[in-house]
Amino acid sequence: MTAVMIGVDPHKGSHTAVMISPAEEPLGEIRVRASAAQAGKLAEWASAWPERTWAVEGAAGLGRLLAQQLVAAGERVLDVQPKLASRVRLLQAGDTNKNDPNDALSVAIAALRSRTCREVAAEDHPAVLKVWSKRHRDLARLRNQVACRLHAVLCDLVPGGIAKEISAAQAARILGQATPSGAVEVARAELAAEFLEDMRRLDAQLRGTRKKLAAAVKVSGTTLTQVFGVGPVIAGTIIGDIADVSRFPGRDHFASYNGTAPVEVSSGNRKIHRLSLHGNRRINHAIHMAAITQLRHKHSEGRAYYEKKLAEGKTHKEALRSLKRKISDAIFARLQADARQAAAAAPKGPGGHPGNDSASSAAGSHPARQLFGQATPGPGTSLRPATPAGTPSKPVPRKTQATT
Repeated sequence: MTAVMIGVDPHKGSHTAVMISPAEEPLGEIRVRASAAQAGKLAEWASAWPERTWAVEGAAGLGRLLAQQLVAAGERVLDVQPKLASRVRLLQAGDTNKNDPNDALSVAIAALRSRTCREVAAEDHPAVLKVWSKRHRDLARLRNQVACRLHAVLCDLVPGGIAKEISAAQAARILGQATPSGAVEVARAELAAEFLEDMRRLDAQLRGTRKKLAAAVKVSGTTLTQVFGVGPVIAGTIIGDIADVSRFPGRDHFASYNGTAPVEVSSGNRKIHRLSLHGNRRINHAIHMAAITQLRHKHSEGRAYYEKKLAEGKTHKEALRSLKRKISDAIFARLQADARQAAAAAPKGPGGHPGNDSASSAAGSHPARQLFGQATPGPGTSLRPATPAGTPSKPVPRKTQATT
């Protein structure tokens, strides 16, 4: 029996599947409604082809539920990134109309041609970390939005407004001292009070989510929090997005995935590398925050490495990028060590795939030791240990909001 590839274009209300042969010839198509029986109907339709592989577009997004249902039914499923399918559709000759069957056909062809499509596995504990880390990000964004709106209202109530980041206690103290006069100022004071209540509610939700995320990170048994500057929030973000570190052949591939490796833009005899703006931006931002935490503590090895790069003539941004790459290598070494430990704990089970034992640099050749200085305290709400007294050193630029 010939092996076939089945491309699936998932939607909220329906899913369209197209089956093709190894020669990319369409063999059939079907559209099923999104329901509890969706995976069963698709499997029944494809039952005449036992040697089959499913290619689901966005299996980590809109097609996640369908992909997980197919995996649970014993099917082999590949995750096809939407950009791969769009490239196939763009370069395909003939009928290039944008519709669901053509999209599913492009997904199947992309999975057949590309070797970068990741095989979907049943969700495990990393999915729990991904859920709570996303919840934390969403709450933090909402909290920042409310704080900005509260700032704007206070500018109309207090001369000069508030110059620094505001807290709920500070806002309550300011509103308690304000004496609005007139209907307009009274309305603004009432609006500020509502924003204050929203901020308090979001602060409480953030604390609760942090506790759940810290507990989930602790249950995972990861040693990632032993990297200086990596707390429960950063660890949950990284593990939740990566899930299986064995899909990276080495630390260079991991750095390319998270955007800490420069990209080559050479031509002819000119060899040039530039900052990568691609890759997983959530992990890149997590590594960026770990680097900033290291820079703020004089006793960290990351701070010493940063100052060494400055002494070599690097700019602040160049030295920070070098530090981020070192932290990426350290994180990769820890993830590999965790995978090996999981594999040793369950040698006969399906979990805990060991990673590539490629050589590491000073950033993490020995995962058992603490990387870049004293480790961050185990899962807790603070990522910043106390700074010991010491000799003053070169100040670090305060502008740290932009992710490089």
